[in-house]
Amino acid sequence: MHKFLERPLARFVLRWLACSLGLWISAALLSNHLTYNHDTGVIIIAGLTLAIINAVIRPVVVILALPAVLFSLGLFMIVINGLMVLLASKLYTHLHVTNFWAAMLAGMVIGLVNYLVTTIVEGI
Repeated sequence: MHKFLERPLARFVLRWLACSLGLWISAALLSNHLTYNHDTGVIIIAGLTLAIINAVIRPVVVILALPAVLFSLGLFMIVINGLMVLLASKLYTHLHVTNFWAAMLAGMVIGLVNYLVTTIVEGI
């Protein structure tokens, strides 16, 4: 593992930035369903909210939903990611997600961005 990622705070900041970037890309792709009023501050704070939710609430939800995750061969994780995005939009009302399907698509984009950012940083 890269020395930068060995520190928990650095790992969290990387997740925060990846969540913010993923939200920004999701908003561009789903412009009618995920809006932030073109305010960069909203994306940064929403990314922080999502990173905190992913660090605190998501592990509990994954453990509780483990039978569904195993039964669906991991596909239920898409639903969990969507729920986390929807929860972030409910907690931080400046980020507007119109429905659960938009949240699921945004969750997939954010997950992909998170994976790519982590892979790139670990490869450096």
